[in-house]
Amino acid sequence: MKTALVTGSNKGIGLEVARLLAQQGFFVYLGSRNLAAGQAAAQQLHVAGLPSVEALELDVTRPESIRAARAAIGAKTAVLDVLINNAGISGGTPQSIREATPEQFQEVFATNVFGVASVTQAFLDLLEQASQPRIVNVTTAMASLTMFADLANPTLTYRLPVYQSSKAALNMYTIQLAHELRDTAFKVNAVCPGYTQTDFTGHQGTSTVEQAGQRIVKYALIGPDGPTGQYFSEEYFPAPATIPW
Repeated sequence: MKTALVTGSNKGIGLEVARLLAQQGFFVYLGSRNLAAGQAAAQQLHVAGLPSVEALELDVTRPESIRAARAAIGAKTAVLDVLINNAGISGGTPQSIREATPEQFQEVFATNVFGVASVTQAFLDLLEQASQPRIVNVTTAMASLTMFADLANPTLTYRLPVYQSSKAALNMYTIQLAHELRDTAFKVNAVCPGYTQTDFTGHQGTSTVEQAGQRIVKYALIGPDGPTGQYFSEEYFPAPATIPW
């Protein structure tokens, strides 16, 4: 049975991704900062007929939590096939680049960038044992420098500069990771789930959780001829769905 780790998966998009992967026959570890919340989510999936899920305490901002999670998974399997770096925070609203404090940047980057890098490094050895390892970094179309450099575009007036900066950094991390793994079986991509109706957006949005989950899982299941080092936003950019960096 293939295995997957989904960070931030006790609710919302992460939980839906876990559900879809379990339906595809994966054993899924639900990474959750709050173990009780993760256990409740796992129980929800068990009741729905998906027994191959297990809650895992994982705070991506705490090195000791990452080490403990790596040890826990490593004690049960020598192979991790899929890593979905889904855990993320917005930093709250409104945001102003003129008024944002260093503490705001540090808090958001700690989860959205440093957490992704730390978790990926911790689990890379298990991923290397998979025949077709996949890493999906959950990003946003709002991280497109090309799009948001159009300062006069009336459709791009809503901006979250701290959050967007962190996701733009995550996109560059994705490119560099894909480059270093280019001669291996790894596929590493950044995927925007769309403007999704979750707690993260105050349940506003144009995409359902189900649609968002499918967009992410698609790139966790791509074959050996699939893309790597790419940036996808299927809500805003129809097939092939690549979005300008």
